[in-house]
Amino acid sequence: MKVLAISGSARRNSTNTAMLEAIRQVAAPRFDIRVFHGIAELPVFSPDLEGEATPRIVRDFMGAIDASDGLIVSSPEYVRTIPGGLKNAIDWLVSAEVIVNKPVVLAHASHRGDDMLATLRIVMSTVTSNFNGEIFLRFPLMKETPEAIRQIVGRAENRSRVDTFLKEFSEFCQSVRADSLGQS
Repeated sequence: MKVLAISGSARRNSTNTAMLEAIRQVAAPRFDIRVFHGIAELPVFSPDLEGEATPRIVRDFMGAIDASDGLIVSSPEYVRTIPGGLKNAIDWLVSAEVIVNKPVVLAHASHRGDDMLATLRIVMSTVTSNFNGEIFLRFPLMKETPEAIRQIVGRAENRSRVDTFLKEFSEFCQSVRADSLGQS
């Protein structure tokens, strides 16, 4: 299964990005997880840049999503909501409709951030018919270093949680795929 993991943080040493990287390491080689690091590089969405005028970096981002079986989104909370960079990325995806039927689940790297998560759940359930809010993974990792996050996520009990999360997500992606093939 090919998964694209998107961090909503533009910060180089982001806790959410480090958690997604740790999940990727725990999951290999059973799952092919690629972590997208380019939120900060995406230009501000504008309808004037759609179609043939879409910048290469945005086309590459859309292509990575299109090539994936599903998305894991993990984001910090900024002023009780979704960071602007992640919202901008979502706007680009809706513009091209690459997210419309894509299976999406959330992961979160903090013990807080529930307001952002509530908003992100609303947004994701609006932009894709295959958002699954029941499949969710959360670790309280705030203020940890990337190395500490790798160690925490790599502990046996946490590896088990990651395995369960990915198994449920894989089954969900397979059911979405089966449903879409049945409707063809």
